[in-house]
Amino acid sequence: MISREQTSNLIKLTVLILINLCIICFAFYQVPSSLTSAGQDSLPVVSQFGSQSEEVTQIQIRLKSWGYFSGSVTGYYGSQTTDAVKQFQKQHGLSPSGIADQKTLELIGLPSGAGASSGSISESDLQLLARIISAEARGEPYIGQVAVGAVVLNRVESSSFPDSISGVVYQPGAFTAITDGQIHEAVTDSARRAAREALNGSDPTGGALYYYNPDKTSNRWIRSRPVITQIGQHLFCS
Repeated sequence: MISREQTSNLIKLTVLILINLCIICFAFYQVPSSLTSAGQDSLPVVSQFGSQSEEVTQIQIRLKSWGYFSGSVTGYYGSQTTDAVKQFQKQHGLSPSGIADQKTLELIGLPSGAGASSGSISESDLQLLARIISAEARGEPYIGQVAVGAVVLNRVESSSFPDSISGVVYQPGAFTAITDGQIHEAVTDSARRAAREALNGSDPTGGALYYYNPDKTSNRWIRSRPVITQIGQHLFCS
């Protein structure tokens, strides 16, 4: 017969075994979960078929303005948006996957995390950028307002221009809004949004340093600049 002491020891051993098994099971299920979470965090977020977001809306607006997308702007990434993205990718030498990955978004001119942050500049710079956008792009579509802001920031980055927003804006003869006084008019809400978007890295111009309205200028020099794209009434040039 098993003694009472042996029975007690057997129970203790059984309890220890069960505790160890629980610890092993807990560790087994926790490690893959953490690895999975880490893997998910490292994957870039992209817009693709089935997505529905503000980013998709902006993709559609831009591709529609450039003639790639002919559908309605809905914010839903369907077959028409996929085909439009494929056409855009082919035109720009990318693999036509139809997925708006980071490289595609950069070329479209949407923030990709690589651009400047509006938090890294002063409030006065932000307001000045919004003011010049409002004055220079009044009546232009929203993407055209972002484009004007992008040109200002592209000049800041260029060695051929002053290295600050105020320096670029107030460079003599650079903007008609300075000479005709429109810079002092009320700033629109859309211009403020456009300024923040441009500061966040959006550049629908593809790196343009100049722009002009062909219906309002006869300047031979500006008309001689290589045109990158047209947005609204403005031609954007290198």
